[in-house]
Amino acid sequence: MPLTSKSDLSKNQILAALPEREIKRISRHLRSISFGWREVLYKPGDSINYIYFPLNAVVSLLVFMQDGRSAAVSLAGNEGLVGLPSAILGMKTAQLHATVQIPGDFLRIKAAAVQSECRRCDVLLDRVLRYTRFFLAEISQTAACNSLHLLEERLARWLLMLHNRVGKDEFPLTHESLSDMLGVSRSEVTRAAVFFRKTKLIRYSYGRVTILDRTRLESMACECYKLVL
Repeated sequence: MPLTSKSDLSKNQILAALPEREIKRISRHLRSISFGWREVLYKPGDSINYIYFPLNAVVSLLVFMQDGRSAAVSLAGNEGLVGLPSAILGMKTAQLHATVQIPGDFLRIKAAAVQSECRRCDVLLDRVLRYTRFFLAEISQTAACNSLHLLEERLARWLLMLHNRVGKDEFPLTHESLSDMLGVSRSEVTRAAVFFRKTKLIRYSYGRVTILDRTRLESMACECYKLVL
């Protein structure tokens, strides 16, 4: 549907940084759209026709192996965008699997329009380049994290990252989703989640997680959390 309120732009950190003249120009291309849990924005090999700016949703960027196992390399929330390779590098096809982790609202824009605006708008280009540097740092850190850190440490990190992006203590999350993100079996996720629940770090029921003690959760997370929030 057409963008009905420019106030929506303030909900995404990249768009919120734009000066008024550039907001007016890019607003003509933006459209509001909502996605539900586990809806897929791209699969590897799909054409990247649109760039998505999350407003209150979170997208997991996953790598899938031939045997069906997966692991998340990054999360995209209102701090960034989905479709980065096309926005800044001009790539036409997706390399990662982009799945909605926390359902919600987005602003959608044609990839070609973003590329054109980046050539015209120094502020937009600067913000997208900043996000690119963050994204590259995050996936590099995640590669090391997945190899070197304990499941409980990694689970704490991903819960905190989700908490940061949704901005509220309770949000939808299933063991299946955590299994996909962490690259481990559901039984391993269940074991770690039960420990977190018994130690009153979180409350978990009916596919919803509530963060009960963020301070202790931060102390349990691996060093990667503070290096790449």
